[in-house]
Amino acid sequence: MIRVAIADDQGLIRAGFRALLQHEPDVEVVGEAASGVEAVALVKAQRPDVVLMDIRMPDGDGLWATEQITADAALAATRIVIVTTFELDEYVARAIRAGASGFLVKDTEPVELIRAVRVVAGGDALLSPGVTRRLLERFAGGLTDAPDRSRLEVLTAREREVLALVGAGLTNDEIGARLFLSPLTAKTHVSRIMSKLAARDRVQLVIIAYGTGLVS
Repeated sequence: MIRVAIADDQGLIRAGFRALLQHEPDVEVVGEAASGVEAVALVKAQRPDVVLMDIRMPDGDGLWATEQITADAALAATRIVIVTTFELDEYVARAIRAGASGFLVKDTEPVELIRAVRVVAGGDALLSPGVTRRLLERFAGGLTDAPDRSRLEVLTAREREVLALVGAGLTNDEIGARLFLSPLTAKTHVSRIMSKLAARDRVQLVIIAYGTGLVS
């Protein structure tokens, strides 16, 4: 069961998300919040798997709340999807920097919102169709002036290959096909890499891949 929290200052939006999600057999809505401060408190109390987080909220916006949650080691298992009206490059970059695992705009089709919850809960990154991977590449590529490969020393040669392909935006199925591995084996490699590099999800793996110069 995927446990979801909803953070949005508009009651109608929260009710709509709850109505949509509660009909899914593998999803449970565990709480709602109307501000950044409430969102942080809710996550600490309920430890949801996924948070649908609005950006513009009172008492600490969604990006601030995301930073507070991702900085807490006790909440490392919680994934955050930023859901906003504004599909702006600045917001996407700030959301990624804050530690979000996904970014969607509110006019996303209902089926895509449900898919986003499942994708992010499974450890993958999710950006809305209008946000290209090139934005993530530019953001990640600008994290450091001189690539520092020391972080890669804990990885095997195969794991470095897999990390490079994650950085290039390939899915587990695509990685498996490229390296002649089963999708399950590719997923296992990705999980081990996340563990070794203390990465929350694939978004952070992409950033590491570019920050270390593994992908350019």
